[in-house]
Amino acid sequence: MIPLDGQGLDLAAVTRVAREGVPVALADHARVAMARSYDWVCSVRDGAAPIYGINTGFGSLARVRINPADTATLSRNLIRSHAAGVGAPCPPDVVRAMMLLRANALARGASGCRPLLVETLCTMLARGVVPVVPRQGSCGSSGDLAPLSHLGLVAFGEGGEAWFNGDRLSGPEAMRQAGIATMAPEAKDGLAMTNGAQLTTAIAALATFDAERLLRSAERAAAMSIEALCGVRRAFHPAVHALRPHPGAIESAAAILGHLEGSSLADSMPEKVQDAYSLRCSPVVIGAVRDSLRYGRAVVEIEVNAVTDNPVMLLDEPGDNHAFSAGLFHGEPVGIACDSMKIAVAELASLAERRLYRLTTGSLSARLPPALAGADRPGLGLLVPQTTAAALVSENKALAWPASVDSIPTCEDQEDHVAMSTTAAWRFREVVDNSRRVVAIELLAAASALRYRLGEGPVSLGRGTAPALERVESIARAHEVASDAIEAVAERIAAGDFE
Repeated sequence: MIPLDGQGLDLAAVTRVAREGVPVALADHARVAMARSYDWVCSVRDGAAPIYGINTGFGSLARVRINPADTATLSRNLIRSHAAGVGAPCPPDVVRAMMLLRANALARGASGCRPLLVETLCTMLARGVVPVVPRQGSCGSSGDLAPLSHLGLVAFGEGGEAWFNGDRLSGPEAMRQAGIATMAPEAKDGLAMTNGAQLTTAIAALATFDAERLLRSAERAAAMSIEALCGVRRAFHPAVHALRPHPGAIESAAAILGHLEGSSLADSMPEKVQDAYSLRCSPVVIGAVRDSLRYGRAVVEIEVNAVTDNPVMLLDEPGDNHAFSAGLFHGEPVGIACDSMKIAVAELASLAERRLYRLTTGSLSARLPPALAGADRPGLGLLVPQTTAAALVSENKALAWPASVDSIPTCEDQEDHVAMSTTAAWRFREVVDNSRRVVAIELLAAASALRYRLGEGPVSLGRGTAPALERVESIARAHEVASDAIEAVAERIAAGDFE
């Protein structure tokens, strides 16, 4: 059980809840903080002073006063009107992460909503109710309004759809079968549910976790290719990288050297002074990816514990009005981080494809069979898997165009600069998925090349490459069709088998 208080989540915890079903619960001290914030909202709801989103309209209608008797209806209508998403549903792990992050943000006690809202989300997570949330419809500012409203439809019993026990049901039916009471929204409940950047952050958190795992797998794949191509280890010497001390490059060089420890193939061609860039520069390029992911992780881990409401309730500040309208919902920090990370991961795949090309090109492969065609693949080899990798790398280049530099004003120009961070996050996830398949193809090719080297005579493989070879071959043996083998290896990368 992971307690939620708005401050204690990290990427590992988000991934465990989203993908493994680890339960969460509102921490006792967070319940106290939420109740205090909610009590203040109740105290001012009927007052003369306008408090945004509590007794006023929303967005460009902020100057419209709402009758105190209509504040609950205001919350309900907000959910209904803003549930305007379209397109295919978000994957279940993304929706579960979004639910977790919204609950965690509200648990901080600065949103003015009832503890019951967080408790309902926690129960939905525990019992497996996953709302159907369309992928499209968010500009990332004011947060992910449409996606979070589709979550609100189910939690508030206003309709929508949800997955439960493998069935796609109406929202009310899913909640009924799960034994969860829907809650009638009160003042601020609707705005608290919708006004945040949690879909963007959910996508970003899971993709960052996956990208880090992919990076470590790519370092192992690089070591296998370097070994199969009889590469020169001097390019990875720690004293070399101390002269240009980027942390990521130092770490990647050490990782590749560690995988090659004990190899008799590396440095086996005395006449070779240096390798092509795709081998020799691997720690520099992969290191830059490491550093980009380090920056992205820092941004995302701030965001998973951030309050992104408007207004926020700062009860310890002086004065009578403790509601502060600001722009914490704006997705720009996460959008820029996702754009940076997707460019980096696209380069990870681009470099892997260049090593793959050398492995499958007879004139570049240090006397490996052309296309790595062997007795098991006479006249065929891995030509088309390399073509597949090239196609994926090309697709990544289009996806890598920064979404966060775009902005289309919305809400009658009240929201005159939006982040497009949700688009950046989705593209980041797609780049990670594409790149994982590219690295899977490199692993298959490098394993085939190393098996050929082992057949040439007595050879010792590296400390990290030998077990990876056995792992890849055990997967490949179970699949006769190339596509199936690629997907199976990619799945094991995602599971962490090649870190």
